[in-house]
Amino acid sequence: MEDKKTKIYECAKELFSNKGFKDTNVSGITTMAGIAVGSFYNYYPSKEKLFMDIFLEENEKLKKSCMQSLDMSQSPLALIRQMMVLNLEGMIANPILKEWYNKSVFAKIEQLYREETNIQVNDFLYDSFHEIIKQWQADGKMRSDMDSKMIMMIFGAMINVETHKEEIGLEYFPQLLDNMLELIMKGLTDCP
Repeated sequence: MEDKKTKIYECAKELFSNKGFKDTNVSGITTMAGIAVGSFYNYYPSKEKLFMDIFLEENEKLKKSCMQSLDMSQSPLALIRQMMVLNLEGMIANPILKEWYNKSVFAKIEQLYREETNIQVNDFLYDSFHEIIKQWQADGKMRSDMDSKMIMMIFGAMINVETHKEEIGLEYFPQLLDNMLELIMKGLTDCP
């Protein structure tokens, strides 16, 4: 049974990568996997759940790769800037992760995933930074009067701003994001 689940997963990953979420359907996945459509539902409740499982795995790989590339001797601001650049480049380069920027698609996928898994918050945004934040707090480089999870949510909010760059204006967005990051980091690193 695990072989069939793995086959479904791998076929779906290939189809999502090549065709995108919208143009991939359960029938196409099962045809490629060589199983009946009904068998799909023995392993996954929906295409959305399968996509999110793949998305989260790809995101985890990206975050690990980013963490390995970071120069940890930098200031907190420089390190966060480097992480954001590496993350953005990685998301744009990966067709599955790039679906994050398709607001109409990703909002629906995430909502259904939350309903199916009964998870209210997805901690997949910069969660790999949590240990660094806690260390900075312990070292006095970052405010310790704020919960480290709240700081992680601030970074998550910055990522969400990124999905609205067309509304903000593409000509302003890169500088806006950098200014926001600088102001946020100043507030987080100026310890009271």
